[in-house]
Amino acid sequence: MTGLTGRPAYVVDVVRTPFGKGRPGGALADAHPVDLLATLLNQLSTRNGLDPTLVDDHIAGCVQQVGEQAGNVARHAVLAAGWPATVPGVTLDRKCGSFQQALHFAAQAIASGSMDIIAVGGVEMMSRIPMRLNRLDRDELGPMFAKNFPDGLVRQGISAELIAARWNLDRQRLDAYSARSHQRAARTRDQGLLADTVIPIDVSGQQVTTDEGIRDTTTPDVLAGLKVSFENPELSERFPEIGWVVTAGNSSQITDGAAAALVMSEEAMQRIGAKPRARVIGMSAVGDDPIMMLTGVIPATRKVLDQTGLSLADIDVSEVNEAFAPVVLAWRDEFDVDETRINPWGGAIAVGHPAGASGGRLLGNLLGYLDHTGGRYGLLTMCESGGMANATVLERVT
Repeated sequence: MTGLTGRPAYVVDVVRTPFGKGRPGGALADAHPVDLLATLLNQLSTRNGLDPTLVDDHIAGCVQQVGEQAGNVARHAVLAAGWPATVPGVTLDRKCGSFQQALHFAAQAIASGSMDIIAVGGVEMMSRIPMRLNRLDRDELGPMFAKNFPDGLVRQGISAELIAARWNLDRQRLDAYSARSHQRAARTRDQGLLADTVIPIDVSGQQVTTDEGIRDTTTPDVLAGLKVSFENPELSERFPEIGWVVTAGNSSQITDGAAAALVMSEEAMQRIGAKPRARVIGMSAVGDDPIMMLTGVIPATRKVLDQTGLSLADIDVSEVNEAFAPVVLAWRDEFDVDETRINPWGGAIAVGHPAGASGGRLLGNLLGYLDHTGGRYGLLTMCESGGMANATVLERVT
């Protein structure tokens, strides 16, 4: 097996906040994004006996770097946590894959020998900073972009519709999958399977302990009653193949939340007595058709499997972000993977998708599932705005 070369990089721990509905009145809506990240950093250092002076960097993902999330939220979180001023921080934006890309950069830094202990983070407060605040329209991207894309790109919901059309995914199948996501997430919550990962958060004197978006009683019949979200006569002319099947119920929820992880070299773990949970053995980042936009998870998966020499038959669990149900089902159909091995503890349709932090939720689910079942390999992949995707393969350390 090939894969990541250089020194091995290990995930020692991962934590996240409960995810709250991304709207005024949501469970986390009164929290500050810097405070959420800072709280998680302190959780990581406390429960792993880590002296923060030893941390080489804090790499954090955040998509909407405006308002309270502007000005390098990663560095602000370090200072808010009371960590030494000697710990730097950098904030990156690879859209929905921002946390996962932060994990990749951390693993690469450790593999190169330039760093030993890195905190990885991600945050998005969609109730306080709505999506698209930092987006530009086609005409604002310059004449060369407009020349290459004279009709402009499309919103992600339209891309999800195009995927549903290309892979012949009907409304019934999308809604059935989405209802299962809620059922799986509810079962995971009720069995306490993520108790060591989801950290209670105090907000305005109230403790938030569980994900707010899970709807225990959701059924395919309930979801079938929802109106489609993106139907547009002009786009029907441009894309006559679209059948208009995507709804709020088979899409990810707008959400607030944060996540953080510790990534270390073997030498650092030995020095401080830390125990690894998993080794990063493969990573990929790809670009794909920016109109289809969300199909990058397919070539990203192929690339990381080629890199590691593994096949999907070797993978015990795959976490494929549920940006929209068509994304996951197209990936499933492309690789013919048993659905019981895809997002078995629920996904973003049920739990939510705070863009900069979502990779941390997928990582926590993946590692928790491998620990719970004794599995060896896990795959994490995330579609991203603009036609990109990341994929990561991890091996549980026993």
